[in-house]
Amino acid sequence: MGRLIAIIAPIAIILILGVGGFIAVSAFKPEAEKSEEPQAGLNVFAEPVKEVALTLTVEAQGEVRPKREISVSPQISGRVAYVSPDFIDGGFIRKGQVLVRVEGEDYELGVVRARSTVASAEQRLAREIAESELAQQDLEDLGMTDASPLARREPQLAEARAALDAAKSQLQDAQLALARTAVVAPFDGRVRERMVDIGQVVAPGQSLGQIFGNDVVEVVLPLKDEEIGRLGLPLAFASSAKTPGPEVVFTATVGGEPRTWRGQVVRTGAAINSQTRQINVIAELNDPFGKGADNGAPMAPGLFVNAEIQGRALDRVLVAPRSALRGDDQLFIGDPKSGKLSIRTVDIEHSDKDGAYFHEGAKVGELAIISPVQAPFDGMSLTVMQRMEDGTVKVHNPPKPAKADGKDEKVAKAETGKGSEGAAQ
Repeated sequence: MGRLIAIIAPIAIILILGVGGFIAVSAFKPEAEKSEEPQAGLNVFAEPVKEVALTLTVEAQGEVRPKREISVSPQISGRVAYVSPDFIDGGFIRKGQVLVRVEGEDYELGVVRARSTVASAEQRLAREIAESELAQQDLEDLGMTDASPLARREPQLAEARAALDAAKSQLQDAQLALARTAVVAPFDGRVRERMVDIGQVVAPGQSLGQIFGNDVVEVVLPLKDEEIGRLGLPLAFASSAKTPGPEVVFTATVGGEPRTWRGQVVRTGAAINSQTRQINVIAELNDPFGKGADNGAPMAPGLFVNAEIQGRALDRVLVAPRSALRGDDQLFIGDPKSGKLSIRTVDIEHSDKDGAYFHEGAKVGELAIISPVQAPFDGMSLTVMQRMEDGTVKVHNPPKPAKADGKDEKVAKAETGKGSEGAAQ
């Protein structure tokens, strides 16, 4: 029994001392300090929302074509006797200039024959007039008042007059045919191609070449319904003095150099394309080879050009960076004081590489976040940073520095500020 007590007693003493020591250590252990520093938010860059005046534009492409272009054709047949030296590919022509002349000897003979016929018809009419007067005098001498028209030679006189009219018509036809031996230019322009030469026999309606007017060229620009609305044009638009069309700036590279021409929208197409669901807008440029040229470089037919059309003007519209637009109609706004995220829905009026334009949903001066944000939600903690015009970065709501043992509080704040600036840069 004594032996058992001797064994148990030390063990009991050790347990009592251990438990008592743990209780004493726990009682005198200093309480852990609770940090009052809020959790740092995600570092994001932001730019302010601004108010600007904006003129909407629409970009399109199209091929330049002449407003007037015809195929030169003769109205008579014959052998070509003359071709104008200006009637060549690329040649300049004037209104009324003779381009091609057909041999006219046969038609000159036709005029001579027609004149002879007219002279014969005139002589016959004169004889019939005299005979009619004699017949009338004879009837009066005989006292016949009820003589027939044939006795008074009225049908013969009418026939002679009709024959003279027919002869004169033949003469006019012969003279017209003779005049048509010369094929003249109906307007000032240029020659696209020539397909005839001296000695060739041509027929009525045969194409001798292509010419186009150089006074006006036009470009057909297919646009979507949304783009038509951006221009503020109705579907049945026609330019007039009271309602001029929007200005169009054409650009293209000619001879290795960028060129610019300024034209105007003059009308819209008559119908919407059933396949593309687009409508054509026609823009024109006056005097493309003269005053409308860019330092002597004309906007020639066949050239493929880019067109920028001026649309509606917005006097006061809000703009945020294009990179701040999320999806089709959302902006992330960072509160510089609270450091919280606000997700806004805006009605986008227009967007391009320079920004997203809208009327409502944000205020001037609010900071639109341009940095990517994963799993965003309203009230999300952020550290909003803004790059200033001088290149420095302004941290609007920096994290509060923690108090560090053995360091002065000012030193801790300085180090925290450096760390934030380094993260921002």
